[in-house]
Amino acid sequence: MAALSQAPAEAPRANEVKERRARARRSLAGALSALGFFALWKIGSMAIGKEIILPPPEKIASILLGLVATSRFWEALGATFLRGLAAFGLSALAGAAAGFAAGTRPLVGAALAPLLTVIRATPVLALVLLALLWFPSGFVPIFSAFLMAFPVMATSAAEGARAADPRLQEMADLFRVPRRARFAKLRLPAAAPHLLSGARSALGLSWKVVVAGEVLSQPIRALGTGMQEARAMLETGTVFAYAAASILLCGATEWIFGRLAGRAARHGL
Repeated sequence: MAALSQAPAEAPRANEVKERRARARRSLAGALSALGFFALWKIGSMAIGKEIILPPPEKIASILLGLVATSRFWEALGATFLRGLAAFGLSALAGAAAGFAAGTRPLVGAALAPLLTVIRATPVLALVLLALLWFPSGFVPIFSAFLMAFPVMATSAAEGARAADPRLQEMADLFRVPRRARFAKLRLPAAAPHLLSGARSALGLSWKVVVAGEVLSQPIRALGTGMQEARAMLETGTVFAYAAASILLCGATEWIFGRLAGRAARHGL
């Protein structure tokens, strides 16, 4: 009897050990992949022999550390962060609202479909160039990123709105469950995985478009402006350093979002 009572308690521990080992293997694989990438980068830089074409990774790290020590870099980083956050927030809110409306009302979905198709088919560069004619330079990246991320979020929200079990919806109709309770207890839990997946994709896309918009619009404070100025001066290493800062910013925000999303999923969002 004692052995039988201990077996259920040991099962979760064994699962935790397996999960930790799996995470360790994934971390090791990621670290080895990164080391391989930097090794190939170093070999390629040595083979070319011209830093203006491909600087070595240690040169980029040195330049990035020099940039980090300046206030101008932090001002640019903060401005780019705020633009990316604004673009993502606007696209997430508007996309979720439009997507839920399209997913629950076929007429809204039919009316929204051509707009989403046009936005998806429009090149990012064309959006940025048009925005340059309409808005101040600091708002161009936000507008461009919003338009590019909006269809991603809207499509995911529409799929999530249609994910609720039809049988549960019929029961809610039968028992005349209020719309607010139906949304909170039925539609939102079913749509949560789709919303989180779409939001993560929209977040990564927002950073890419924001930096691209900054390169073209050149606001006073922006990582993209630093990249464009370094390119004009043929400072390839500085271009790489600003690009590395953009990648680190994107990776950090996606990691934080992933942690928050995982916590929300565990609490039954």
